[in-house]
Amino acid sequence: MNILGISCYYHDAAAALLQDGMLIAASEEERFSRIKHDFGFPHHAIKFCLESGGIQAGDLDYVVFYEKPFRKFDRILMSVLQTYPQSYKVFRESMITWMIDKLWVGSKISAELGIPTEKILYSEHHMSHAASAFLCSPFEEAAIMTVDGVGEWVTGTWGVGRGNQIDIRKQMMFPHSLGLLYSAFTAFLGFEVNEGEYKVMGMAPYGQPRYVEKVWKVIRQESDGSFSLDMDYFCYQHSTERTFNRKFEQLFGAPRPPKTLFFTADSGFPTYFGDAPSNFNELCKQNQHYADIAASIQQVTEEVLICMARQLQKETGLTKLCIAGGVGLNSVANHRILRETPFDDIFIQPAAGDGGGALGAALWADNMLLGNKRRFRMDHAYWGRGYSDAEVQQFLTENGIPYQRVEDDDKLLDLAVERLQQGNVIGWFQGRFEWGPRALGNRSILADARNPNMKDIVNTKIKFREPYRPFAPSVLAERTEEFFELPNAMEHYPARYMLYVVPVRPSKHSVLPAITHVDGTGRLQTVFEDASPRYHGLIKRFSQATGIPAVLNTSFNLKGEPIVNTPANAFSTFSRSEMDMLFLGNFVVDKERLQQNRQLVEAEPVGVK
Repeated sequence: MNILGISCYYHDAAAALLQDGMLIAASEEERFSRIKHDFGFPHHAIKFCLESGGIQAGDLDYVVFYEKPFRKFDRILMSVLQTYPQSYKVFRESMITWMIDKLWVGSKISAELGIPTEKILYSEHHMSHAASAFLCSPFEEAAIMTVDGVGEWVTGTWGVGRGNQIDIRKQMMFPHSLGLLYSAFTAFLGFEVNEGEYKVMGMAPYGQPRYVEKVWKVIRQESDGSFSLDMDYFCYQHSTERTFNRKFEQLFGAPRPPKTLFFTADSGFPTYFGDAPSNFNELCKQNQHYADIAASIQQVTEEVLICMARQLQKETGLTKLCIAGGVGLNSVANHRILRETPFDDIFIQPAAGDGGGALGAALWADNMLLGNKRRFRMDHAYWGRGYSDAEVQQFLTENGIPYQRVEDDDKLLDLAVERLQQGNVIGWFQGRFEWGPRALGNRSILADARNPNMKDIVNTKIKFREPYRPFAPSVLAERTEEFFELPNAMEHYPARYMLYVVPVRPSKHSVLPAITHVDGTGRLQTVFEDASPRYHGLIKRFSQATGIPAVLNTSFNLKGEPIVNTPANAFSTFSRSEMDMLFLGNFVVDKERLQQNRQLVEAEPVGVK
């Protein structure tokens, strides 16, 4: 039984393939197209999934789309009609995009894959979210909470999963949306919606939640856990350009200009920003205001989610919880739910947002619609494309790139550890790339977390990003509790996927300065030997050399680009940054040797080869 799940036409288009109930491959389209958050039809991701399964489109039993287009179109039309004439631009643009592509997704799938329409199924958006969490979780029975911007009409659900079935019991409806509320503040703080929400989460610890009472003016939570927004402050329901209006600005002040540098007295002015401005103190004060707003919306979001989770637990009596939807990527809130509600175990799969809907749609069809028993549990995130030694060597050879091939795994790891200890920043490209937005050790940039200057070094050499953005630690799962306040760390699945932000033990702040955020926390990744043997081996070898079982891990990409997929992507990123060494499987490219080779080539007389 071959079932392909597809999500697209909003953001983070993706495809996932199940064979006899087991996940074979899953990827977001952006990894292949190189368009960040690519929302178009996932041609490349589908092709990759089919090739991974050794099948062609004609071998598919079903293709499942992650939502119901006509129901979503109904919501857009109703919203437009209710807010006309303000919504005339939304109406015009919606008619163009929906009449050309989105409404006829079934015909598009049929034409692209050459399959009959009777093989095409449609799940509901939030059912896809729920299925993407529960049906691949380790739980036989669990409560389910999905929260995002909006699907067809629904913005959040509560339900229960048992065996291979999911019962959605409560729904929250558009325009009342926690995801869209957070996105409105994301835009207000100068970041791109559906891209910058995690920047708000990173900015929040630099502020104080001084505006919580003001935030509660725009959202109201009921005792039963439900909530509603005061729509007088928002315009996302009728505007294609703005999410908040003048009344919102009267409450919170002028929006932060998108291109302005962010820094505070606590963050300092990083050297890679250049010389500090003459009005540094004045700008710090302005930025502090925005940091305080970030802290306020983050705290209110956490409180809303905690209240929802408590009520869900009270109604179901269950102690296991599955979370999905874009808000499920809020790692700070996730850990507070674990800490402050009666739930004692949480599962969140790594692609909790819309990309994960492709997997959820396929699981929904296999388990719920067709009645097959659950056979798949997601223990790791490595479901993307991998590259053989032959493919890597062919790329390096054809492009005349000098390299060292290290067959012995111990020697390879020793070399990586040696360079990390020397203060080098390395590109680590191994195995299949990760499912979801986090780099988890197969497409990562690594550095020594003990170095107090390493955060600025990595930013200066590679990321060129805001100083409030924290870097994550990858830590040996079996030694996590020595350094982080996460009891029973090895039992928590979200920690495998960087979906918890937890306190670094106070005694370890000075030991891990490069990954300890301003509030004393870290967004950790627990690394397991069975899931990621080479990455685990690297960190273990680093621990043997230094006593510290953790490294700094950030995504293998430059600012504004998707995480790398191919050896060519990796080498391009390596070349355009100041990374010191690149590990492509068993092949090592040294920046110093590469530059020496280029100098020799440039120095050769004309005609000499």
